Amino acid sequence: MDFFSDNAAGVHPAVLAAIAEAAGASASAYDADPWSARLDAAFSALFETEVQVFPVPSGTAANALALACMVPPWGGILAHADAHVEVDEAGAVPFFTHGAALLLVPGEAGRLTVAGLADALARRRGDVHQVQPAALTLTNATECGTVYRPADVAALAGFAKARGLRVHMDGARFANAVARLGCTPAELSWRAGVDMLSFGCIKNGGGTSEAILCFDAALAATLPVRRKRAGMMPSKGRLAAAQLLALIADGLWLANAARANALADRLAAAAGPRLLWPVEANSLFLRLTPAEKAALRAQGFGFHDWELAGPEAARLVVRWDQDDAAIDALAAALARLG
Repeated sequence: MDFFSDNAAGVHPAVLAAIAEAAGASASAYDADPWSARLDAAFSALFETEVQVFPVPSGTAANALALACMVPPWGGILAHADAHVEVDEAGAVPFFTHGAALLLVPGEAGRLTVAGLADALARRRGDVHQVQPAALTLTNATECGTVYRPADVAALAGFAKARGLRVHMDGARFANAVARLGCTPAELSWRAGVDMLSFGCIKNGGGTSEAILCFDAALAATLPVRRKRAGMMPSKGRLAAAQLLALIADGLWLANAARANALADRLAAAAGPRLLWPVEANSLFLRLTPAEKAALRAQGFGFHDWELAGPEAARLVVRWDQDDAAIDALAAALARLG
C-alpha cells in the first residue's frame, strides 16, 4: 500500500502496446522515424496551436533544458521556495544554464502570487552587482497538491512579461491540474502566457518519456543541440515518441489523471481537518503526530514525512493505477484516527 510517489505507478497497457509496436519496427534513429515525425502535429492539435515537441527521459531534464533556453548564465529564475527545481533536482537548473540562479519567493499552499513576486523584485536593486531576473517558473499542479487556475497563470505571466521575463511551467502533474479544472490544455498554458511547458507523462501512465513543449519557435532554436549535448536525446527516438502519442490519444492522459484525483478525493474526505491544504490534484498533505504516523506505517501504508511543512506533516500521493482496496483501507485507517 504504497503512497510514496506517483513515479511508482505502472505503465499503462496502451503505452506498453505502443512501445512493443515501435520496438518491433526498423526505423531511422535520432527522431528521424515516423513516430517522432507525428509528435508536433499531435501535440499541436491537443494544444490548439503550433507546438514543437522534444522528448526527454525525465522531468528534471525537461525543466532544466527548457529554462536553459530562456535564461543566460548571469540570469535569475523566479520560483516558489518549495519548487521542485529548487528542492528536488540536485542543482540541475544552475548546471544546465551554466550558472543561472534560482530566485526563491514564498507563497501559501505552494502557489506564487503577483503581490509576492512584486515584493521579491522590489527588494532587488537591479544593478550590475545582482543577478538579473530573466524568467518565471510555475509548477502546476503545485508541490502542495494545489492548482493554479488559468486566470492565476495569466496574472502571473502577465506580471512577468511586463518586466521582460519568459514563463516556464513545470507540468509534472499538468494532467491532474487540467483534469481537476475541466479547462483545455491551451487555457492553462500558452493562452495564459506560458512559453514552454514540461509536459509530464511518467507519473501518469508513461514509462520513460517526458516532453518539452515549445510554444515559441524562437526558444526552440537551440534546444536540439542542448538536448543532444546533455545526453538526453535517445537514439531510438521512436520508443519515446510512441509513449507520448499513446498517452494523448483518445484522452487517456486525462482519464488517468482524473482517476488519480478522484481517489485522492476519497482519502481527503476521510482525512477531514487533518488536511494542511485543499486537495486539488492527486497529493494529500496531512498533519499527523509521530504516533499516528507509526500506527499507519505499522498497518502497511507507505508515505513520506514532509519536513518542508513542519515535523508533523506527511505527504501521500495517489497513483492513477492505485488499487481500490488500498484506498478503502487507508480511508478507514484515517477515519479511525479521529
